[in-house]
Amino acid sequence: MSNKYQRLEKKLGYVFTDQANLELALTHRSYSARNNERLEFLGDSVLNFIIAEYLYQNFPKLKEGHLSRQRAGLVRGTTLAEIAREFELGDYLFLGSGELKSGGFRRDSILADAVEGIIGAIYLEAGFSVVQERILDWYVVRLKKLSDKGIQKDPKTLLQEYLQSRQIELPCYDVVSITGEAHAQTFFVECTVQTLSDKTVGQGTSRRQAEQNAAQKALIALGVESSHE
Repeated sequence: MSNKYQRLEKKLGYVFTDQANLELALTHRSYSARNNERLEFLGDSVLNFIIAEYLYQNFPKLKEGHLSRQRAGLVRGTTLAEIAREFELGDYLFLGSGELKSGGFRRDSILADAVEGIIGAIYLEAGFSVVQERILDWYVVRLKKLSDKGIQKDPKTLLQEYLQSRQIELPCYDVVSITGEAHAQTFFVECTVQTLSDKTVGQGTSRRQAEQNAAQKALIALGVESSHE
């Protein structure tokens, strides 16, 4: 086995019995018809269950809504992409020429899919207990930060709740432009809040991400939150 995969497996804490399973998990659909999409589908389900069970067992006082928010924050694409970068997964991905040229190895969605692909591959090769142990180890720092109060709500939810509590009209989101090729688009969204003189503009690789970014900036402008940048 190459040193390249040995380094990755050391970070994952798991040595694949069959290297082909790891390579499939790292293969994007732009590279081959045989890719990680099915493993990603499986890995997503396994991850959601393991995180849900952990939260259920460790936070007995949390109601269903809080549990759902906790889980959503832990399994969302941005969190998975952060984990992928901790593993330096971008260095190992198999991408088509178009994705390579457009920087696909840095894209959150591709990195997140690869993590889910690896989870699916470990599950198929070693079973539930092993993949559960690996996932909880990868998440150990994030899990330690959780509390019974629940994790932070997303910016759009926070902004809506803030405005509703003050009987202010809800914000309006408008896509003002979309740049880039179809496979590597950047969305720009304006957020209009009745009590702010200026609109806030957010950007992201999806409309949802751009809206969240715009909402975050609106919260900062309202003095509700400080910037995390």
